[in-house]
Amino acid sequence: MSWFSRSSSEQSPAATRHDRQKCWESRDQYFECLDSAGVLTAGEEGTACAKSKFQYEKSCAKSWIDYFNKRRVLAEKQKDMLAQSQLQSQEVNRKL
Repeated sequence: MSWFSRSSSEQSPAATRHDRQKCWESRDQYFECLDSAGVLTAGEEGTACAKSKFQYEKSCAKSWIDYFNKRRVLAEKQKDMLAQSQLQSQEVNRKL
């Protein structure tokens, strides 16, 4: 896609609905591969998800990739914190 490969000094046209859909699909495939490899942080999987990573990087703008990757880690941390909070709440309720 040409709008991802332009230099930073050129204005890139907005992503079309099709472009966004393709990006999201490739992101989901890549993240599924990371999940199956037991990897949380993108880029730490070695060669395990090379094909899906290549498609992800080809289909999405770098700024989107950075956002999605950070959001993945943050979402997992939030899930862990929520689980801990629920456990603590259950312990307190048992003591009452």
